[in-house]
Amino acid sequence: MQELSHFIDGAHVPGTSGRFADVFNPATGEVQAKVPLASKAEVDAAIERAAVAQPAWGATNPQRRARVMMEFVRLINRDMDKLAEALSREHGKTIPDAKGDVQRGLEVIEFCIGAPHLLKGDFTDSAGPGIDMYSMKQPLGVVSGITPFNFPAMIPLWKMGPALSCGNAFILKPSERDPSVPLMLAELLKEAGLPDGILQVINGDKEAVDAILENETVQAVGFVGSTPIAQYIYSKGCANGKRVQCFGGAKNHMIIMPDADMDQAADALVGAGFGAAGERCMAISVAVPVGDETADRLIEKLIPRIEKLKVGPYTAGDDVDYGPVVTAAAKANIHRLVETGIAQGAELVVDGRNFNLQGYEDGFFVGAHLFDRVTKDMDIYRQEIFGPVLSTVRAQSYEEAIGLAMDHEYGNGTAIFTRDGDTARDFASRINIGMVGINVPIPVPLAYHTFGGWKKSGFGDLNQHGPDAFKFYTRTKTVTARWPSGIKEGGEFNFKQMD
Repeated sequence: MQELSHFIDGAHVPGTSGRFADVFNPATGEVQAKVPLASKAEVDAAIERAAVAQPAWGATNPQRRARVMMEFVRLINRDMDKLAEALSREHGKTIPDAKGDVQRGLEVIEFCIGAPHLLKGDFTDSAGPGIDMYSMKQPLGVVSGITPFNFPAMIPLWKMGPALSCGNAFILKPSERDPSVPLMLAELLKEAGLPDGILQVINGDKEAVDAILENETVQAVGFVGSTPIAQYIYSKGCANGKRVQCFGGAKNHMIIMPDADMDQAADALVGAGFGAAGERCMAISVAVPVGDETADRLIEKLIPRIEKLKVGPYTAGDDVDYGPVVTAAAKANIHRLVETGIAQGAELVVDGRNFNLQGYEDGFFVGAHLFDRVTKDMDIYRQEIFGPVLSTVRAQSYEEAIGLAMDHEYGNGTAIFTRDGDTARDFASRINIGMVGINVPIPVPLAYHTFGGWKKSGFGDLNQHGPDAFKFYTRTKTVTARWPSGIKEGGEFNFKQMD
């Protein structure tokens, strides 16, 4: 069995804690590798080495740092197939979806090539008599990222790209469920010219997370994961004087107005609700048709689309719609919530409970589920399921529909499908949710905008990627300079009388 490693000072380093976690093949349920879980001492040592390496990297001019990112882009493109296959093998995503995972992270690295422009300060000439003022954006020092299993390429790239481009050293603690791709990315960064020690990849569990949060050298922490863990990391990190951004769970609503193109809306819901087996923080998990007639038309369109979804391992070809969920525990939790929905009175229109894939009976596959007549007091509406389950909540008016999304505790993403521009403008303006789609089901912003949810989906003042990332990973120093008159007045040849 393969034993994975940490990546410290530019090299793979075996763990010394004696603790390991199993890395599964979700399609077969078999353990395919074990990953070391770092001790506090291992984490502290990696941070200490990063702190030694960082000053030279921070003093490297931004354009040279950007050239490393430029070469990194080339290398990721070169190894795209290899990265996607490793990602699919550990996570379970289809190959096209895995390539999308890598690609959306790659786009942030492309944006980071423009770091020299983003790191420019401001200058005011003659702010006072003989006084100039200017600001400098400087790296924080050693910063860190704690990233989730569901995007093992994209989220680490979102974190490390801006942090490194700003001149920081970066401590990455990826998910222990699918750690191979982050380790491969570290290898590529070294090949691209990143100095040893500037990126340290530490595999671990809560002990490693707490070690990062408690280490005084670490100046900032970025996290993506569940809301309870996000709240824990945010509160503990802030209490320890760190800059912290945390992104948590979601329950994303898509409102379908009576005038919407129903085929377009149904296609969007199937892709957004069931792609990646629903293991996306931007997945649409709640459909809100406005009016019973709209709801009936939508359900009629959804049923055949969902029933013909092809579920299987990534090795079955690119026509597979989605693969397994990441662990047996995740599968069990999804089934538990489905049973809860039935018990609480929701109508299970498409029942995937008996789904069984021949030859992969031990895999973590979950059939597609569609609920109708879900109400906002039900657990399947209130909780994030993170699986292939779509709930339909019928609203009798636009105001009721928008109220559902606005009243929910999560505020990551939302969408509306309509042909009416006035309705769309009103929705975009009023909704208290961080990312909005208008006839776009998964409104993940491109790399030059920022990604971030509101309410219990996001904690911290600055978002991921885009300009906000460069603000998060730098601190601003403002200088006021005054130079007294000197040699430009000419030489003095006589003793000057005292005043």
